[in-house]
Amino acid sequence: MNKLIATLVAGLFATAAQAQTTTTPAATNAVVKAEAKAEKEVVKAEAKEVKKAAKANEKVSKAAAKANEKKAEAHADAVKAHADAVEKVAKADPEDRAKAAAKAEEKIADANLKADKKMIKADEKLLKTQVDAAADKATAAAKTEQVRAEAAADVHKAAAKH
Repeated sequence: MNKLIATLVAGLFATAAQAQTTTTPAATNAVVKAEAKAEKEVVKAEAKEVKKAAKANEKVSKAAAKANEKKAEAHADAVKAHADAVEKVAKADPEDRAKAAAKAEEKIADANLKADKKMIKADEKLLKTQVDAAADKATAAAKTEQVRAEAAADVHKAAAKH
């Protein structure tokens, strides 16, 4: 008996609640359309953001590979200069060996400086590319947020009209 009464009371409340809610089909339809349009715009903006981020990441990857290549090339040049300098010292006459060693040290120092400069320049280019990529990503994210805000405003306008 208690179950029957509980079911009847629940049904009574449900029909009363349904009777109280009055919806205007035109208002709901306009809001639904506005929400659908907003969702489309947001999805499109998010896709653009992802594309920009992927492009930026690709640029950074290429720049990193190029920087590593330049560094390896600079290191190889320095190693070659070291080997040449040591070889010249070994070939020098015993009387001229001290002079050749001093010259070799100078050549090695110059080669190291040149290699370091090349490596620094490569790192500088890489960092610049990374900063540009981060700026591109941030700009894309800001544009997406703008589209989201405009879409939400459009939905609220549609809801306020009806």
